[in-house]
Amino acid sequence: MDETPRPRPTQDAARPGPRPGAVEADRPDAGGPAAGLRLEARRVTSPLAHHGEGPVWDGAASTLRWVDMLRGDLLSWRPPQGWDGDPADDAAVERHHLGDVLACVRPRRDGGLVLALERCLALLDDGDLGRVPPRRLPEVWDDDSVRFNEGGCDPQGRFYAGSMAYDQREGAASLYRLDRDLSVHRVLPGVTVSNGLAWAPDGSCAYYQDTATQALDRLVVDAAGEVVERSRVREVPEDLGGPDGLVVDEEGCVWSALFGGSAVHRVSPDGELLAVVDVGARQVTACTFGGPDLADLFITTSADGVQPGDDPLAGAVFWVRPGVRGLPVLPFAG
Repeated sequence: MDETPRPRPTQDAARPGPRPGAVEADRPDAGGPAAGLRLEARRVTSPLAHHGEGPVWDGAASTLRWVDMLRGDLLSWRPPQGWDGDPADDAAVERHHLGDVLACVRPRRDGGLVLALERCLALLDDGDLGRVPPRRLPEVWDDDSVRFNEGGCDPQGRFYAGSMAYDQREGAASLYRLDRDLSVHRVLPGVTVSNGLAWAPDGSCAYYQDTATQALDRLVVDAAGEVVERSRVREVPEDLGGPDGLVVDEEGCVWSALFGGSAVHRVSPDGELLAVVDVGARQVTACTFGGPDLADLFITTSADGVQPGDDPLAGAVFWVRPGVRGLPVLPFAG
């Protein structure tokens, strides 16, 4: 497979330009092979998380939120006005313990948060964070060897969250959907490590990664929220890392975190590699667009299983401004 990033033209002359650290790799006008952008992410936080995951920009609060998944903690940081990529003051990062495991979080349309805990989903109303515990919904399953993992919301305001077995055994997991009436439905059984999920700008499909498949897939979801078609977009060689969390930008391209690969890849809807972001920690878990203009890409990393001193920045959040904007986060309507 040709892994050389290729350019993707844009019609938006006002798009944000990349910040320092961005390098146009093998520019065609320099005589090299056709190639796109190679970027280097900067560290934003110290390694505050053991298993940093699931970043999301809460636009109503102008706040970046992410999870320290296996500690059950939600981390929140509001960049100061005019922030331009400088390292954050760790004291400005808030930490709230919400459960034994906190796998995923998304804003709710009318304020508050929806959460995926270890085996159940939960809700926080507006203003409840740090004041009252989450309101837990009934457990989705009773097998304590399986936990929730990544997720996201669709344009209709439904919340999807996938699962995985702690031992990552094949086919033990599923993708679930939480409807606005708080009923839970299994929509994709037989997966192994359910990970990134995000919708295309026009809502016509979602992009999804089950890490064990080493692939990025496209899901077609009907009006009822059922998966009616699944197709392969791109396969990822194992030596590049495992496809983990993802986010979609305003041009419809996918930014995919590569666990074990020290990188995030930008991939076109037809599977072409367009850009590479180099990250200063190996276990890259997920990414999200944020900031007042959604032009900042925030990247989470994990120190889970890393020996002390082996990967000093594992667990930190990284940042880059890649020259394309993201989409507003889709909230849960329940």
